[in-house]
Amino acid sequence: MTKRALVITDMLNDFLDPAGALYVGEPGRAIIPFVAAKIQEMRQEGAVIIFLADAHDPDDPEFRRFPPHAVSGTWGAAVIPELSVAASDHLVTKTTFSGLFGTELRDILRQEGVTEVHLVGVCTSICIMETARDLDLNGFRVVVYRDGVADLDQEDNEWALERMTRLFGVQVR
Repeated sequence: MTKRALVITDMLNDFLDPAGALYVGEPGRAIIPFVAAKIQEMRQEGAVIIFLADAHDPDDPEFRRFPPHAVSGTWGAAVIPELSVAASDHLVTKTTFSGLFGTELRDILRQEGVTEVHLVGVCTSICIMETARDLDLNGFRVVVYRDGVADLDQEDNEWALERMTRLFGVQVR
């Protein structure tokens, strides 16, 4: 039997608000209604809902490559107001691109008996792709929703969807 989880990745102020430090742009804003609807749909189906969120230290080494963003405890690291984290949801913080590296995500998925993980959020070519890879390596089936992901660059978005399909067996819907 398939038990599903929805992982909502980095739907945070710093990525999705025009005042954010690493604003994805209009493609990011455009996925918000789809993501909100998918959360409601999967909650009603009894799926496990997991918000996965960057939470960096102020001196994080990642800031050598990207502007400082999603610093733990700041406005930028908060889930956007259009989405709500319910008491029954999990909120998992991460400090790297992959949601499985150094987090409790794998343990939550195993404890909940999840076999199939559905991904939405930002950025497709960075955190979505790295998380999808690690989920695949850990034996989970992975689904990514084309209308539920966005990137800083549309070409990177398309490249990442194709790469995830080809290399990791991700089903893109």
